[in-house]
Amino acid sequence: MEPAGAYGAGKAGSAAFDPVAFFTHPRTILRLLSWVFSMVVFSCIVNEGYINIGSERLLCVFNNNADACNYGVTVGVACFLGSICFLILDIYFPTISSVRDRRRAVLLDLVFSALASFLWFVGFCFLANQWQATSPDELPLAQGSDAARATIAFCFFSILTWAVLTLSALRRFLSGSNMALFTWQHLDPAPSNARATPYPIANGATIVTTNPYQAPPFTETLDPQKLTQQRPMAPAF
Repeated sequence: MEPAGAYGAGKAGSAAFDPVAFFTHPRTILRLLSWVFSMVVFSCIVNEGYINIGSERLLCVFNNNADACNYGVTVGVACFLGSICFLILDIYFPTISSVRDRRRAVLLDLVFSALASFLWFVGFCFLANQWQATSPDELPLAQGSDAARATIAFCFFSILTWAVLTLSALRRFLSGSNMALFTWQHLDPAPSNARATPYPIANGATIVTTNPYQAPPFTETLDPQKLTQQRPMAPAF
């Protein structure tokens, strides 16, 4: 039998969606930044990443290497769509009641974030190397230079955001029993005016406790005749 509180399943559907709490959550901010960075990368390559020099054939500004431009566009579009999907998943995550489904969602987030971090790192190194090898003669009037530099810069920023998302997903996966890590919702604090629960003991006094999970003390029912019986006197010598 699965524990009720594993991966926050105990809070599933217990509160309505709060847009302010969701969009101010650090994880949501990182996803939005990753979404913007991915859009900037593939937009710069598509719009100004190709030039034509004396012919109708378009050449990539990164050392005329078409693979560099294709790699940047592919990774940018994939992470752009992935960021949207995981934003939607984060919205519906608190409503998932199955512990197994929550675990799979967090594991999918962990794998995708780690893969995106690796792909952006490779893309940053690849594009930076090809841009360094690009001769100024290949870019008359410095065509596409600003777009190439922006692409490389936002590839580096994407490494940081996806790396932090990977660490966040890993923390969530390893600490699945902590409900606060798996939802943008905040657990309600215990009311300050909670009534104390008294527990009777044998002599008529009571023990008062405010912890609802504390077990009552062990009690023993005593015979009234035994209480009134006196101990025998020792013989005098």
